[in-house]
Amino acid sequence: MQINNNLKNHYVFINTILKLKILQYYTVSIFLSSLQSDLCVFCNRKHLEHITGVGPRPVGSVENEVLTVNYLLQQVELVRAESAAGPHAITVDVQRPTGSFSIDFLGGFTSYYDRVTNIAVRLEPKTGAQHFMLANCHFDSVANSPGASDDAVSCAVMLEVLHSMANLSTPLRHGVIFLFNGAEENILQASHGFITQHPWAKQVRAFLNLEAAGVGGKEVVFQTGPENPWLVQAYVHAAKHPFASVVGQEVFQSGIIPSDTDFRIYRDFGNIPGIDLAFIENGFIYHTKYDTPDRIHTDSIQRAGDNILAVLKHLVMSEKLADSSEYRHGNMVFFDLLGVVVVAYPARVGTILNYIVTMATFLYLAKKCSLPSGRYVRELAYASCVALLSWFVTLLSVLIVALLVTLIGRSMFWYSHFYTSVCLYGSAAVGKMLLVHTLAKNLYYGVMRRLELGELFFDVSLLLWCCVLVYLTQRGLCSAYVPMLMVAFPLATKLLLSGHFRNRGASLCYAVLYLLGLALPYAHLMFLIWVVFEIFTPIMGRSGTEIPPDVVLASLVTVATILLSSFFMHFIYLARSTKRVLAALGTVFTVMFILVSCGLFFPYSADLASPRPKRVIIQHTTRTFHAVDGSVERMDSGLWINSLDYTGMSHVTPHVPEINDTIRTRCADDLPFCGFPWFLPVKFLVKKNWYLPAPAVSPKSPLEFRLLSKQLTEWGAVKLSFEAKGPSHMSLYLLPQAGASLTGWSFGDGTPQFDLNGEYFIFYSHGLDAPTWNFWLEVQVDGIISVAISSHYFFGDDRRTPELDSLLRKFPDWAFTSSWVSMYQMYRY
Repeated sequence: MQINNNLKNHYVFINTILKLKILQYYTVSIFLSSLQSDLCVFCNRKHLEHITGVGPRPVGSVENEVLTVNYLLQQVELVRAESAAGPHAITVDVQRPTGSFSIDFLGGFTSYYDRVTNIAVRLEPKTGAQHFMLANCHFDSVANSPGASDDAVSCAVMLEVLHSMANLSTPLRHGVIFLFNGAEENILQASHGFITQHPWAKQVRAFLNLEAAGVGGKEVVFQTGPENPWLVQAYVHAAKHPFASVVGQEVFQSGIIPSDTDFRIYRDFGNIPGIDLAFIENGFIYHTKYDTPDRIHTDSIQRAGDNILAVLKHLVMSEKLADSSEYRHGNMVFFDLLGVVVVAYPARVGTILNYIVTMATFLYLAKKCSLPSGRYVRELAYASCVALLSWFVTLLSVLIVALLVTLIGRSMFWYSHFYTSVCLYGSAAVGKMLLVHTLAKNLYYGVMRRLELGELFFDVSLLLWCCVLVYLTQRGLCSAYVPMLMVAFPLATKLLLSGHFRNRGASLCYAVLYLLGLALPYAHLMFLIWVVFEIFTPIMGRSGTEIPPDVVLASLVTVATILLSSFFMHFIYLARSTKRVLAALGTVFTVMFILVSCGLFFPYSADLASPRPKRVIIQHTTRTFHAVDGSVERMDSGLWINSLDYTGMSHVTPHVPEINDTIRTRCADDLPFCGFPWFLPVKFLVKKNWYLPAPAVSPKSPLEFRLLSKQLTEWGAVKLSFEAKGPSHMSLYLLPQAGASLTGWSFGDGTPQFDLNGEYFIFYSHGLDAPTWNFWLEVQVDGIISVAISSHYFFGDDRRTPELDSLLRKFPDWAFTSSWVSMYQMYRY
């Protein structure tokens, strides 16, 4: 082990802090870990502290556009000065693009951005490079969070990766573009501006995107491609601490998770392949005030930095980057074995392997079907029906329990105490499944020997997993490797232990050896199940008011129970009695149901060590509705309140009595987006709203919107030209009515896209010194089109009002409120 001058500096630094008596417990661990890392871990944390130290960094704010930009440029200049004598050159370009695009996210909408910020840093040999890797992070944050994990820590790591690579003594074969983008939280705008407009983008051959869906933990590869299996192979080969799952990729790309990353932009608009990495643990505090640097462990930062540095160095020295199209075709099956090693192989190899396992299972079952008695096929079919019936009855029973919990007002009791969901829904699932099989054993299979029944139901599990394997393989899903493991290992174990199974006196030995044979696939399956709950449990706290979270969680617990119990089902038929187990499960379920019904488990927590906040959005807004002739039909003001989870405001009302059902609002279908200032098109997710009357807002920079011109085109349409002036974030809503239709506009490619049940949503944001927003619409006028626009004041003096602050002070400490001032104006043409 070599200790260089940087480490000596670390030692001096530690001694200085010790003398000042402000050294915290983790400092020593940082120093020791830095001995084993190529990156300066102290520097990573210094960057992270500085970026988050300015506070939230929404697009358009001084914190985002000036303070953070200046700091990043300063650090890049220090790296350039230090590495000037080396073999590499650094070029910096601050880009402020303007553009628009449509995206099928949150039902689909159109995005328009004006002078958002990108800091592009080009690292290449002094002799030049033609091919580049792109490393992407974003330094902006949502308006209510310091954004330490999302995504300041990635930018901090990228600064140190840049420093390390710039000071390599050996010239790189290819170049790297480090993109610090300043508008990702505005639905991926800055990345679109870079990949579609920047001249360097044409030389990018592949990318690494660094993101977060949680706070800390291991960063997982959850998306790769499209195709280009060489990227996965490079990650597996180079990463020091690999952590990846193709299951996560296919789940994420299915759209089940309401989130997206810059990966989509580079893939869809840049047509380049890449790797998407993200922190996933502790999503409860994602996009909240709790996302602070102290919650991100040093080990997480070091592990991410080591992986990114190693993978980038490997890729820029690879010949494949120069002509990646040659290695484009095909997908990869890749999965992580308990965080120790990543297994990866081409999808076509996986298909062959899947069918080999399927054929082996077919031969195993065919041999039994050919027995002289001829009863096996019928018994296998009946037993399969019993297994499927047990699954159906179990799922139905647990869902009934979940609905009862929801109806008595105890939804999300498990949000702060996850073990309670396992005790309630897990005991119900295991108990019901055990009961169905016990009844089948006693009432239907009374005359069959227990050993014969045990072997029969083992074969049933094998058959059902094999059916899943064939189905997923036929669908072309790489996740088919999971049922492949769940068939191959049990089948091999069964064949090896067939002698033990037939020997009644060797049952204990059989059980031990059987469990050993299932250890690997079951350990991996349990690991996948843990990841699913790690991701989806926090999501239930921000999935809107329309999805019953207990139904979702109960379904996940039941499915997990079914999967895990599959190859243990035959032990029910080998056992002499299940009465004691059923009694124990029934007791656990009954006690837990009583405790839940009594409200013993409160969903939310303000414990700083492990916060579980309830998310609430509050806007102090003034709404103005105009008639066709331009006159004001109606005007009102109030505090518009939205809950981001299913419980609504039921837990808040005792603390803030004025927020009750008497001020509940309903969607006005004849108004654009219900007549409220939706920041994003999520009204289909959040339908429970409260509107508390309040005085009008008067921001220093009020929204100004006017019709510039109205022209009749040659083809009979009416072209309406508009001008809008307001804060950095505005939303435009279009609702053609009574026969009118929208045929063209100035956004994207000119064709209106993503008609949301007859409505259109355009998201707008700008950086500093942006001009007035001008746009036009083309309408076939056989009726009326309603045009509404809202302005959102996320920062500065305009963000607060006395009425808003007064209401916020009444909220309990376990509630996390995102609040700002907005205006909504609606016109008819």
